[in-house]
Amino acid sequence: MLRVGLTAVLAALVAGSIAPAASAAAAPDSASATAERDLPGNSPNPTGGQDYFVDATNGDDDASGTSPEHAWRTLGKVSATTFQAGDRILLKAGQQWHDEQLWPKGSGSAGKPITISAYGDPRARRPYIAANGKVPSPFRADGTKNPETVGLTGAIVLRNQQYYEIDNVELSNDDDFATNITTGSYVRDGIAVTINADLLPAGADSIMDHFRISNVYVHDLDGPSTWQKIHYGGVSFQVFGEKSYKEYGTGGYYFKDVRIEDNTFDKVELHAVQFAFNWFNADGRDAGQYDESGKFHEGWEQLWVRTRDLYSRDVYIGHNYAESVGQGAIQLANTKNMTVEYNEVNGFLERYDAVSCGLYLWAGADSVMQYNEVYGGPNNEFDGTPWDLEYTNFNVTYQFNYSHDNAAGWMAYMGNSSNSVARYNLSVNDNGVLVKNMLSTNYSPTYFVNNTFVYDGADLDTFHDETFLSPVYFLNNIFYNTSKTDSTPWYRRTGALRHAVFSNNDFYEASGQHSDQEPADPNKLRVDPRFVGDPAKYVTGAGVDRIRKAAAHFKLRGDSPLIDAGRYNPHLGTEDFLGTHIYYGDAPDIGIAEHRRGQKVDNPVDENPIEEEPGDDRENLALGKPVTASSTHPGANGTLGAVNLTDGDPATRWAAADDAAYPITLDVDFGADTTFDEVYLDEYTDSGTNPRVQSFELRRWDAATGAWVTFASGDRGIGHDLSVTGFGDITTPKLRVALTAQIATEQYTPTLTEIAVHNG
Repeated sequence: MLRVGLTAVLAALVAGSIAPAASAAAAPDSASATAERDLPGNSPNPTGGQDYFVDATNGDDDASGTSPEHAWRTLGKVSATTFQAGDRILLKAGQQWHDEQLWPKGSGSAGKPITISAYGDPRARRPYIAANGKVPSPFRADGTKNPETVGLTGAIVLRNQQYYEIDNVELSNDDDFATNITTGSYVRDGIAVTINADLLPAGADSIMDHFRISNVYVHDLDGPSTWQKIHYGGVSFQVFGEKSYKEYGTGGYYFKDVRIEDNTFDKVELHAVQFAFNWFNADGRDAGQYDESGKFHEGWEQLWVRTRDLYSRDVYIGHNYAESVGQGAIQLANTKNMTVEYNEVNGFLERYDAVSCGLYLWAGADSVMQYNEVYGGPNNEFDGTPWDLEYTNFNVTYQFNYSHDNAAGWMAYMGNSSNSVARYNLSVNDNGVLVKNMLSTNYSPTYFVNNTFVYDGADLDTFHDETFLSPVYFLNNIFYNTSKTDSTPWYRRTGALRHAVFSNNDFYEASGQHSDQEPADPNKLRVDPRFVGDPAKYVTGAGVDRIRKAAAHFKLRGDSPLIDAGRYNPHLGTEDFLGTHIYYGDAPDIGIAEHRRGQKVDNPVDENPIEEEPGDDRENLALGKPVTASSTHPGANGTLGAVNLTDGDPATRWAAADDAAYPITLDVDFGADTTFDEVYLDEYTDSGTNPRVQSFELRRWDAATGAWVTFASGDRGIGHDLSVTGFGDITTPKLRVALTAQIATEQYTPTLTEIAVHNG
């Protein structure tokens, strides 16, 4: 394997550098990289603003600060100064500031940002701010967040300020590099950029615009391994507000036009880059709300960010390297129009005792994660994967990413999202759960298309560990099991793949033995893909700028049976991992790379939409029939009615009122005598909703006696996809589903998605 490039270079350069703050060594590549370019502070200010110089050795705070010969000495002097648009704060290369924090006052303006950068010898070490943990606590004595001090926890701090550019500095924020903090309340950032809604004057701008953070080296940020409900990390953007989100305005309180690129992070807590988590007193059910489909969202799911237009926007995070991160390395939220690309994560969740993932977006929209490489993840039962299709995402795509050697698996998949797509990604030895979780139904189907999975079936937990709750499409993927002894374990729960649709996938088992659990796929292949490279010699260490080298290892040879063996769907996009147009020939290829063989199809059209293929083609005799419920929940703007039980849509549901009396009855009126021999029932579940029905009865209406007659019953619950049969042919004009008892451990009353009736 290739184990060179940025990973090895960084390891060599920092091998002795993570020393106590008093003698911290030089940042990685500080001499070689800066020798090729001059430092910004050595050139005239391009905005025409005033330059201020800071020299920790020869400076004097009583000097003017306006030239290297009359530089200031301390960061305290800088922090006590209000700067004007276009000004630059220039720290001298090779100098160190210990036990100090930099918080300049003032904001820049369009075309005239305030800059924090370096001047002096470009061969010297970056100017180094070692805050040594000497930052305010964001907590009150009782442990609650202090609105006066939240966000003031960085080596560099900006609060309710905008138009800033920060580059060519080194930062740390720990008082003991050798000892890992595991308890207590410590929040320590490298760069902390915050909007504090409680401290904005009336009528002030609540949208903070234009931030550039580049060529910054952040290392040794330490904090406890327990959740404190405040995020912190190498670069952290957050919005704080002590009151309920309902008490703040709409259409504000966000960041705009942000670029975080070409930075290095090593041994940081909790994150390398963390973006725009909003904690507007949004915990618990009281802070929740219903969406347009009637689905309830707890406050922490942050649907309110969407409905109140609080998304940060126009954000670029690229070409960053992160190593040895305590929790999730690049953890993003509440943002739209975001591109996250060419980031490399080497180790995450290394010191934190709860769940997270390597690189992901939560409660975001219209964003793309691409050309990222993540490896070295933990063996974690919950999440722990490199990627995550998270809650309340709308139009989020993961494409052209490379993950390998992550023990928890490949992709966490939480649900409550719309138009989630994972395409043309490469996964090697992510031997946990390939598609992990799914705790809620989605707004619209999710697509996993043209991915290549290479894994060891003897080490793999399962392909999927829970139960898909709404439609998920798997098209043109390669499932390559290298084990010569164990076939792929596809699931651990009965009915786990009931909403998963597989088509045109290749299922290769090196052992030659295929599992009985292998998904149904009418166009499946079971052949060796014939990759151009040996799967056992996959590429590592080449760095994200050469990520296509790793992908090219898994191109198909010219004699591969997977060429032209896929099917087109618009969710494939327009190009493959290597930048090749989709598609050439009679059909797209299977896997991450398209062969340029055959005629180029310039404007593909899906003439056979998989979404329109019939599933169970039996007639549902209850479809569209009126339903009368003895109890209906009044919430969700009246969207939880019994009409949803016969609409044929598993994403809609009926719910009983909280005070419903048992038996709760659901009466389907066929309008005439109808004969059937099967009744299908399905309960609604999501991350906070378990199956709730313990027992039920099925009853027919006997017109002769004017009474309901029981013909079937069950006392082991309903759950998902319960088909009740064995009662022979029933002919009746009405069907009653009577829910007779609730599971003893459940607090709330039942909620169902579907009642279907079949004959034969």
